[in-house]
Amino acid sequence: MNSCEFVTFISTLACAIAQDKTKRELDILSVFFTQLGDTLATISILDYD
Repeated sequence: MNSCEFVTFISTLACAIAQDKTKRELDILSVFFTQLGDTLATISILDYD
């Protein structure tokens, strides 16, 4: 998968997840996935083998 395909996939996934959600639910999901991504990045950078 190239970078453009990946961006398209992520955008499509976001639209699918957002469907029929309230603004409040979208806010919670946004914060959840941001924290998840940040935590994974932190684990990745600190997990030296």
